[in-house]
Amino acid sequence: MFERFSTIVAHPSSVSFSVRPIRFGTDGWRGTIAADFTFERVARVAPIAARVLEQTYGDEARLKKSVVVGYDRRFMAEDFAQVAAESLVAAGYDVLLAQTYASTPAFSWAAHRYGALGAIVMTASHNPPQYLGVKVKGAFGGSVSPEVTQQIEAMLESEDSLVAASPGRLDSFDPWTEFCANLRTKVDIDGIREVLESGRLTVFADVMHGAASGGLPKLLEAPVRELNGDRDPLFGGSSPEPLPRNLTGLFEQIKTHRREAQGLSVGLVFDGDGDRIAAVDGDGNFLSSQTLIPILIEHLAKRKALSGEIVKTVSGSDLIPRVAALYDLPVYETPIGFKYIADRMLSADVLLGGEESGGIGYNTHIPERDALLSALYVLEAVVQSGKDLSTLYRELQEKTGFLSEYDRIDLPLASMDVRSKLVDRLESQPLTEIAGKAVTNCQTTDGYKFRLEDGSWLLVRFSGTEPVLRLYCEAADLQQVRSTLEWAKSWAKEE
Repeated sequence: MFERFSTIVAHPSSVSFSVRPIRFGTDGWRGTIAADFTFERVARVAPIAARVLEQTYGDEARLKKSVVVGYDRRFMAEDFAQVAAESLVAAGYDVLLAQTYASTPAFSWAAHRYGALGAIVMTASHNPPQYLGVKVKGAFGGSVSPEVTQQIEAMLESEDSLVAASPGRLDSFDPWTEFCANLRTKVDIDGIREVLESGRLTVFADVMHGAASGGLPKLLEAPVRELNGDRDPLFGGSSPEPLPRNLTGLFEQIKTHRREAQGLSVGLVFDGDGDRIAAVDGDGNFLSSQTLIPILIEHLAKRKALSGEIVKTVSGSDLIPRVAALYDLPVYETPIGFKYIADRMLSADVLLGGEESGGIGYNTHIPERDALLSALYVLEAVVQSGKDLSTLYRELQEKTGFLSEYDRIDLPLASMDVRSKLVDRLESQPLTEIAGKAVTNCQTTDGYKFRLEDGSWLLVRFSGTEPVLRLYCEAADLQQVRSTLEWAKSWAKEE
């Protein structure tokens, strides 16, 4: 098998490249297909990840010595999943291998549902098309902690390949049917379906050629206008990330619909593996999770009478704690990365935990971000309120007296040396003024978050999975946001 696969992905002999060590970033290990990410490396990672999962969760009586293996729609993802499954069987583990692609949360849920040690998912989430990766999920149905991935990295450096005297068993399963049935129990699915079928609400879903394709139609069994639902390993020439620059077609369709039809409309956007969400309002305006999270907090607390802690990351909007305060909900802050939110969800009653990049999880579900469940809650909020998403957001701003705008830009870095130099500058030459405003505080929980004298903030942070510098800003108006981000870009390019 490996000879056949290596023939498919072999580089020409004239091409030279260096293979980087296997390191787990914010959520998983990712690498360039055929260079860093190869069949041989996947066959090594999967059994060692299973061994660490067994050491971490194996004492739980309900668990079997089994692992769920799933995949998204990236180039050859199903072939990499097959290799992972076979290497796990050879190492003595029983495997439930997905019969088809599905969203990553579906595999997290399957690990919990079937009493497995965890799940190993072939996905590179929102990264560019040349990447593939591995996400490791725990028996509880969520992202494993940094301590678990550190153990996997350590074993990869010290352990030989794992082969058992008695191989495990390989079975297949449908990742969609039970998962969708479970999600339907979280919302008034009949109420949503009735409004959709009546034509009072039109739902557009841009699945970005990713693993959420077909998800909403399966869940709602009602009309959904799905965009980019075909499999395209190049993702239409961009990364499958729910950002405005990737959504031109969706914007155009919603604006055209607005001119030609009556009733409410909602656009829902899913990333490559279906765990992140964004939205577009009825006028064709982009809404990140910075907008959606406050709307969802109010919906869950007010209309569904649910309670619990709100968890935000350091990049989350300042509106989030203000909305939480309206409903007497405590707030807890973490570094960026849903694994930190998942850790908190395992130790506290978390109503909602969300991150700026679109990952949102709930105590009504597993401790895992799930874009399809978020989509259902968004639709339920629109149906039950009878209001457009932007109207719901403006009303929250008015209730809290907090008016703000937010944006984020990503700067590719030429090399790791550039990153190191920027870090050195931040440490040795602390910023005291940004875009003409004095810095009043610098928080270093994750990156460098600068609070400015007018209440705005700028976060400078390096990606955990790509050679990218991320710049985040929230301020009173969009002009100030843009001027602050432009200042930060100029500062970074001085290196």
